[in-house]
Amino acid sequence: MPKVKIPRKSTNIDMTAMCDVAFLLLSFFILATKTKPPEVLAVNPPTSVSSKAAPDNAILITMTKNGKVFLMLGDGTRKAEILENVNRDNNLQLSSAEMAKWKKAPFYGLPLNKVKAYISSGENIPAVSMEGIPVTDTAHNELVAWLKGVVTAYAGTDQRKLQEMLLIKGDNEALYPIFKSVKLAFKKNEIFKFRIVTNNEPVPVGSELFLTGHNSKK
Repeated sequence: MPKVKIPRKSTNIDMTAMCDVAFLLLSFFILATKTKPPEVLAVNPPTSVSSKAAPDNAILITMTKNGKVFLMLGDGTRKAEILENVNRDNNLQLSSAEMAKWKKAPFYGLPLNKVKAYISSGENIPAVSMEGIPVTDTAHNELVAWLKGVVTAYAGTDQRKLQEMLLIKGDNEALYPIFKSVKLAFKKNEIFKFRIVTNNEPVPVGSELFLTGHNSKK
């Protein structure tokens, strides 16, 4: 008997449910993904073979080639406590409303005696126009006050974890006296360990570090 031919019909697939799921996933990843905070100023740090990543809760001090110093308090730091300490210890007399505005700042790079006027003005001064935190005058190194606020906020915690959070990122053309002033601020707060942010470079072939890593893979 001849085979019965089944008539071909076009299939109709409803993609509505799949599209809904796709857009839900897309919305979730957009809202849940944490973006990298913007840099204060573009600096070109020296290179090293270290591959250890900087933590998200970093307390970052940036030194520009022009000798300016800035401070960034990353996500997960005790930012509110640090600012409260700086406000109290240096008699800035910031109101609750002014403190709320100050806490929203992405970075800090003004002399302390100009903070109140800056907040009251409501202006958004770019980093390139800021003076930076004064550090060159040993008697009035204001980074000492900032780091004191950090130390006070983290008093009683594991200091090894705090040391891992403290990062210094300097431009390759930054002069040594600026770095020396930054180190002095750490020393006056009895902080003797911190980490340097560098650009990563390959391990030189034939070096001791290269041979160690090569042998460990065998």
